[in-house]
Amino acid sequence: MSGFRGAATAWPSIEETGTASAATRGASTKSLEIGFDEAVARIMAAASFGDLLYGATDSGSGRNRAGYAYKRWAKLVHPDAVSAGRRATATDAFAKLSALYKQKPAVPVLHGRRRAYRMDAVLAHGDLAELYADGQAVIKIPRHPGDSDLMEVEAATLQRLWRDGDPRFRPYAARLIESFVYEDERRCRRRVNVLERQDGMVSLAHVKEATPQEVLWIWRRLLTGLGWAHRAGVTHGALLEEHVLIHREMRGLVIIDWCYAGHRPRAIVKARQSAYPPEVLNDRLAGPATDIYMATGLITRLMGSRMPEPLRRFAAGCTYDAPRMRPQDAWALLGELDDIIPQRYRN
Repeated sequence: MSGFRGAATAWPSIEETGTASAATRGASTKSLEIGFDEAVARIMAAASFGDLLYGATDSGSGRNRAGYAYKRWAKLVHPDAVSAGRRATATDAFAKLSALYKQKPAVPVLHGRRRAYRMDAVLAHGDLAELYADGQAVIKIPRHPGDSDLMEVEAATLQRLWRDGDPRFRPYAARLIESFVYEDERRCRRRVNVLERQDGMVSLAHVKEATPQEVLWIWRRLLTGLGWAHRAGVTHGALLEEHVLIHREMRGLVIIDWCYAGHRPRAIVKARQSAYPPEVLNDRLAGPATDIYMATGLITRLMGSRMPEPLRRFAAGCTYDAPRMRPQDAWALLGELDDIIPQRYRN
């Protein structure tokens, strides 16, 4: 929904780093020089129309690839386009081509710069996008073309984190595999982001119960990930349960959905307005103190009435209305949190 307009790995801690605080089918699918005999052989050998999407197709942006591929193959083997001696062969090949095209699977395929992605069953429903999985890739497509600018924000933000952020903390954000523009049959253009799949992780929005011990390591991981992003000059801007994934066994955490990032957010998750601080709602401004406010609210909701009084006072100091009154440094705040929790929970 729109707002103003929504493998094992290691998650390093600050202490561990000593810091304060697939094969493709080719890079190009440009039209190949294919003659009649090769076209016939390819068509007659094809088990499905998907086998014919490469070889006689142009990778031009925005084309209906299946329809375009059909026209290219049809031009090569149409009975009216060959000599009389080849007409019978052409007729058989054209009939096979037409049958394959009519039987083409309902599962669409999106073609990025690096590879093709099958859009099978929906993996998850995001604030403003549908997510599909193809192997270790998650394909994120906005439901409304008008939200493509937010997808561009996410792609640029993830690229910045990888470029400017400390590489030791990269497990705290999903890796961007690629980002490209897709044009559907109605000529609607959408920005598509392809992200690395996070195996074994669940959204905090789906976590109904968490022990106080779990909440504490989640809080610590959140502050670690935020401190990494802030030092790279990035503000997430929408730290909500649905934007955090956790791996309970490995105590891993990944912050997702960077579509709202930036110091002047273009959108909010409208259904979650109550979770935002005043500077976002009133002035459309965000900064490190914004992320700290929202992360603290998330933890407070997760722990609920079980939060001990010392932690409740600590959380209250992170959620003042005025951002200048709140902590500004997530890693320094992590150190303060560790001062008031038992040693055994500091991992």
